[in-house]
Amino acid sequence: MSKIAIIGATGRAGSQLLEEALRRGHSVVAIARDPSTLQGRQGVTVQALDAKDSAALEKALGGVDAVFSAAHFSTLEPQAVIAPVKRAGAKRLLVVGGAGSLLLPSGQRVIDSPDFPEAYKAEANGGVRFLDALRQEQGLDWTFLSPSAEFVEGERTGHYRLGKDHLLIGADGKSWITFADFAIALLDELEKPGHSRQRFTVGY
Repeated sequence: MSKIAIIGATGRAGSQLLEEALRRGHSVVAIARDPSTLQGRQGVTVQALDAKDSAALEKALGGVDAVFSAAHFSTLEPQAVIAPVKRAGAKRLLVVGGAGSLLLPSGQRVIDSPDFPEAYKAEANGGVRFLDALRQEQGLDWTFLSPSAEFVEGERTGHYRLGKDHLLIGADGKSWITFADFAIALLDELEKPGHSRQRFTVGY
């Protein structure tokens, strides 16, 4: 089993990654500004810090096999995560991505579609910047998993399908994935790597 760190471990995506990791027997370094809700969890080491504190983040990542970043893109620049991960010597970085950089059937990016909500543009643009920064990295084994258009609370079904750079749309016209099933897909990628230095996507 691996020792993994989760940046943003108390968020909606991060908390599901933590639960899935523990379910599979991994040990977790849970990083959050206020991780008090995780105190006392077996298999969890709590690190209370702001991910913008580069030195503290690097120290917290020492000795881990892989890092999951579930931080919001609009509040954290790519190098605030990438640089400490590299300095700490973690073997892999797996990022909870965004759907904005995915392609529609027309070939247009989701973020560039006329009906893309203005309220989500800052976060989506941050996700685009993060993916671009990863693609420039030469010395880092990274993976960026984009969710479907709707990334929502819901049950853990264990069923999903994967895509590459195009938004997944179901037969019902919906594009969605729950945080719980997203976590399964990203932990599957950790345990059986298939998308080293690549972006891929998950949906129903």
